[in-house]
Amino acid sequence: MESTIGQASIPVAGAHPRAAAADLHCVHRPERPESRRALAWVLVITLGFAAVEVVGGLLSGALVLLADAAHMLTDAAAVGLSLFAVWIARRPATANKTYGYYRLEILAALVNGALLIVLTVAIVLEAVRRLQSPEAIRPGILLGVATVGLLANLAGVAILHRAKGESLNVRGAYLHVVSDLLGSLAAIGAGIIVALTGWLPADPLLSIALALLILVSAARLVWEAVDVLLEATPAHVNLAALAEAIAAVPGVTGVHDLHVWTVSSGMVAMSAHAAVPDAVPHQSVLDEICRRVRAFGIQHVTVQVEGERCVMGDR
Repeated sequence: MESTIGQASIPVAGAHPRAAAADLHCVHRPERPESRRALAWVLVITLGFAAVEVVGGLLSGALVLLADAAHMLTDAAAVGLSLFAVWIARRPATANKTYGYYRLEILAALVNGALLIVLTVAIVLEAVRRLQSPEAIRPGILLGVATVGLLANLAGVAILHRAKGESLNVRGAYLHVVSDLLGSLAAIGAGIIVALTGWLPADPLLSIALALLILVSAARLVWEAVDVLLEATPAHVNLAALAEAIAAVPGVTGVHDLHVWTVSSGMVAMSAHAAVPDAVPHQSVLDEICRRVRAFGIQHVTVQVEGERCVMGDR
C-alpha cells in the first residue's frame, strides 16, 4: 500500500505553540474488484443450488438436506450482504464520515456471524426433535442431491479462497460457503449410512455435528468483528514493542497516549504523543517515527510532537 509522510511540522489547532503533529496518510485501499466478482459468482451458485436442495429435501424427507437447504438460503443472504458492503465501501469519505464507509464491511461480517449462530441453534433443535421421533428418508434422492451440492460448494470455496484474506467481510462469506460444503458432506454421510444400515439417527446426529463445526467458526468471526468495532488493538500489533520502538527514536524522551485500532480490514490507524526537547529537529524525529511504525503494519499514523515546555505545561 502506498503512503505519504508529511514533510513539515503541522501546528495542531488548540495545542501548545510548541506542539506539532504529522500525519502518515493512507491512500485509499484498492477497490478489490476480485472480491466483488467472486462474491457475485458465489451468490448465483448458492441461490441456484438452494432451490435444488429444497426440492430434494422435500422429496427425500431428509432433515440434513433440508437443514443444508435452509443454510444455503441464509448463506445467499449473507453473501449478498457481503457484496453490498464491498460495493458501498467504495464510496468516498465525507465531512461527517471522515473514514468513509469502510466499517460497513465489519458490520456485514458481524451480521453474517450472528446469522450462522442462529442457524446452528435452529439445526440442533430440529435434530433433537428428530432423534426423539425418527422420520423415514429416501437415501437415493438424498445422495444424488447432496453429491451435486458438494460439487457446487467446492466451486464456491475455490472462487472465494483467493479473496478471503482481503477483508473480514469476505472471510465471513467464505465461512458460510465452507459450512455449506460441510453440510453436503454430512448429507452424503447420512445417505450412505441409512442406505447401508437403515439407521435413521445418523441423519440428525450428523446434522448436530455439522452445526457445532459451524458454531466455532461463527463465534470466532463475531468475536473479531466486535474487536474491530470496539477499536481493540489489532492482534498483530504488540503495543509495548511499538511504544519501545517510538521511544528508541533519537531525540524522543517519552511516549504517551498511544492508541492503535482497526478502521476496517487492512486499514490500521495509530495516534500517539511523543515528547521531544525543543532543540531537537522535530521533522527528522517525525520521519523516523513514521518509518519505524510502518514495520508494525500500520498504514495511517498521527504523531503529535510535544516540546519540553509543552510537556511540562501539561503536567
